[in-house]
Amino acid sequence: MTTTAPVVGFDQVSKRFGDVRAVNGLTLSLRPGETVALLGPNGAGKSTTLDLLLGLKQPDSGTVRVFGTGPREAIVAGRVGAMLQSGGLMDEVTVAELVGLACGLHPRPYRPADVLARAGIAQIADRKVDKLSGGQAQRVRFALATAGDSDLIVLDEPTTGMDVTTRQAFWATMREQADQGRTVLFATHYLEEADAIADRVLVLHRGGLLADGTAAEIKAKAGARRIAFDLEGDLDEAALRALPFVTALTLSGGTAASGAGRTVRIQSTDADATVHAVYGLGLYPRNLEVAGLGLEQAFVALTTAEEAKSE
Repeated sequence: MTTTAPVVGFDQVSKRFGDVRAVNGLTLSLRPGETVALLGPNGAGKSTTLDLLLGLKQPDSGTVRVFGTGPREAIVAGRVGAMLQSGGLMDEVTVAELVGLACGLHPRPYRPADVLARAGIAQIADRKVDKLSGGQAQRVRFALATAGDSDLIVLDEPTTGMDVTTRQAFWATMREQADQGRTVLFATHYLEEADAIADRVLVLHRGGLLADGTAAEIKAKAGARRIAFDLEGDLDEAALRALPFVTALTLSGGTAASGAGRTVRIQSTDADATVHAVYGLGLYPRNLEVAGLGLEQAFVALTTAEEAKSE
């Protein structure tokens, strides 16, 4: 039986900046054709992980391999395209000139006109780069990342500054890239993007890998469900917070004094027991809903629980 070599492999990789361990014994691999979201709170090590993958920083220990070689060798071979969150674009050149340069430097270039069209920037091709809006600059960075036929595309917060329509068009383009067999790795703070786009989600915490799976698996790993219902009349908030297995509770509508017409939203690790206890208080919830956590809520639950362990 043949096996497919990983596109990216981190083996016990660590990176420290002074007293801060940005990446801590990280081990992971990416497979061909995957679309992978990299999530984590601020300071989790996402940007450092991408810098190590791209050869912009060197690990203190462990090894990083990209297509079986060092990161820089893979990049020189044109196998990696990258769109970084930071880093300036060349001033005093037009969008067309900058894209043309990127295409000319790539070992397997696309036609500049095609790159401009794919990135949705053909209409601003003659504009100077330093005159672009934030969203336009992001699309230019995307064009530079896809100037040639790369096998791995790395994106750091790619849709920052883009409006909703542009974001949708951007992800439609990235789906096309993935459908053509490329591996796409993106770091994002927009968790709805990870939920909608990614085949696989990696959650980093304090430089290590906290969770790895599909969005559905990450939600299940959080081990909690959402409960929502409406209550009329008096409401004892303390009694609700004391319900079994409740990890979070919010109230909305009405007033704290009257409780009239208030909506209760609960996060529970045992929804059946919590709902049973609600009725046990003599309450009669209306419009009762029980559902799984969204990816954002699961992400918060996982990282909060991990923080509690380290306190």
